[in-house]
Amino acid sequence: MSSVLPPSDRDGLGPEPEILRPAPDYVPAPQPVVRRQRSFWATAPATYVLVGINVAVFLLMLLKHVSGISPTPEQLMQWGANNAGSVLVQGEWWRIVTAMFVHVGIIHLATNMWCLWNLGLLAEPLMGSFGVVAVYVLTGAAGNLLSVVRNGWHISSILPQLPAGMDAAAYFPPGAGASGAVFGIAGALIVLLKSQRLPVPPDELKKLRKSVIYFAAINLVIGLTISLDVVSSRTGISIDNSAHLGGVLCGLLFATPMVPRIGNPKPVFQTRLQIAVWMIVGILVLFGFYISRVLG
Repeated sequence: MSSVLPPSDRDGLGPEPEILRPAPDYVPAPQPVVRRQRSFWATAPATYVLVGINVAVFLLMLLKHVSGISPTPEQLMQWGANNAGSVLVQGEWWRIVTAMFVHVGIIHLATNMWCLWNLGLLAEPLMGSFGVVAVYVLTGAAGNLLSVVRNGWHISSILPQLPAGMDAAAYFPPGAGASGAVFGIAGALIVLLKSQRLPVPPDELKKLRKSVIYFAAINLVIGLTISLDVVSSRTGISIDNSAHLGGVLCGLLFATPMVPRIGNPKPVFQTRLQIAVWMIVGILVLFGFYISRVLG
């Protein structure tokens, strides 16, 4: 005699499990959001790379027995310092760039890297990593070019008076350091921190911008004061104020067409940054060509 199994047992797998459905008014509990803390490297990679390159060059100089306190002009020139005679007479234009990574002793390096680190951490969220590298290189080059003009404007009248066999580069003092590029970053910040789209309270933004302006103004005044004959003759310190002035002016010009990365659409920011980079590159190329024709 056949028997009929209950519907739930027809497949031989036992009773079907009961499906629990939430009540219509059930609301799941919110899950906590776990935020990953960004590392220092992630916040400003370009700033750390630039500081690292400058420190690495200095360490290499020490390994090659260059003085860490007061390197000689010859040692600085071997490592790429800027020099009006080398640029204009010997055509070593690459010194315009390499000089911004060479420093005259540990104190010179430490002060410049401290300023670069502080200004870079402030600038990188506003102009991105590429923007920080671009403003460092371009404004540093602008400062070094202006230094070449200041030191070499009378080079044509000097060359005939040099003793036979004397290198023109030996007549001019070498220039080195990242200070022109640091002033360039400060100049760019002065313009960018004026934007009303930054998500910062207006009073705080105004204070921040004033602090950058004071930094640039005070350091320019200090440089000019130290360069006075009565001061430099006693201290033995020489400041290349032309590099500082050229850097800050180029930084102001660089940021003029830009908008901060924060508070603006990404395509708009990238387009404005490209305009700024190509504008400064064009100006520097034309300026360099003019220098080579007039002073070279």
